[in-house]
Amino acid sequence: MSTGAPLVAPLTWRLECHEELGSTSDHLLDRAAAGEAEGLAVLAHLQTAGRGRDGRSWRGEVGNLHISLLLRPGGPARLAPQWGLIAAVALHDALAPFVPGGVAFTLKWPNDLMLGGAKLAGMLCESSTDATGHIEWLVIGLGANLAQAPAVEGRATACLPGRPAPEVVAAPLLDRVAHWRLRYLREGFAPIRAAWEARGPAPDAALVLRGGLAGGYRGLSESGSLLIAAGGTVHAVMSGEVD
Repeated sequence: MSTGAPLVAPLTWRLECHEELGSTSDHLLDRAAAGEAEGLAVLAHLQTAGRGRDGRSWRGEVGNLHISLLLRPGGPARLAPQWGLIAAVALHDALAPFVPGGVAFTLKWPNDLMLGGAKLAGMLCESSTDATGHIEWLVIGLGANLAQAPAVEGRATACLPGRPAPEVVAAPLLDRVAHWRLRYLREGFAPIRAAWEARGPAPDAALVLRGGLAGGYRGLSESGSLLIAAGGTVHAVMSGEVD
C-alpha cells in the first residue's frame, strides 16, 4: 500500500580522506562546479585555510574533524538555509555518544554545537542556484573539536574528552545526514524543526543576538527562523548570530 510519501532514493556516500587541504569546502566547491554527483564527502586531517561565517578564517589541527559534504537536493533556493539546520541535527546525533553524561550538549542557532556552554563544533552551508531559482548544489562544511580546542578570541571552546578519531565520527555523521536528508525530502521541514528544537536551547532561555535584540527563546518558525520574544512581540530572525 502506498504511503503517499515522495519517492526519494537513499544516499550512498563516497568518502575521500586527505592528509592536508587548505579547505575541504573550497576543494568540494570546485568539484561541485565541475559537475560532481551528490554524495561526495571530503575529509582532511589538517586544514590550513578553513572558512567560517562572515569570512572568518581558521586552522584545523590534526585530530579534529574537518569534513565537507556535497548534496544536490533541488528545491527553491530560499530553502537552502534549512540544510544547515539539518546538518546541525545530524552532527549532534553523531557526536552525542561521545559526550560525557551530565554535560549540557546543545545546538546554538544557526550553526554551532555547544558543550558545557563552550563551542565544540560549527558548520557553514554554501549553495549555488540554477537558472530556475532552484538549488543546484549545496556544500556543507563541518568542523568539530575532537582532540583539541583551539583558542578563539572572545569565545570559550571545548573538545571531546574521549578524543575519537575523525574517521570514527565521520561514519555516523554521514549516516545521520543521509537519514535526515531522506526524512526532509519525504516529509518536509517539520521533523527537522522538531529535532532541532529538542536539541536546542531550553524554552524561554535568554538569548542575545549580535546587533542588540535580546529576549526569550521561542523555538523555530516553520521555515527555520529563530523566534525571540522581546517587548511583547515574537520576532522571527532569518539571519544573524547568537552571542
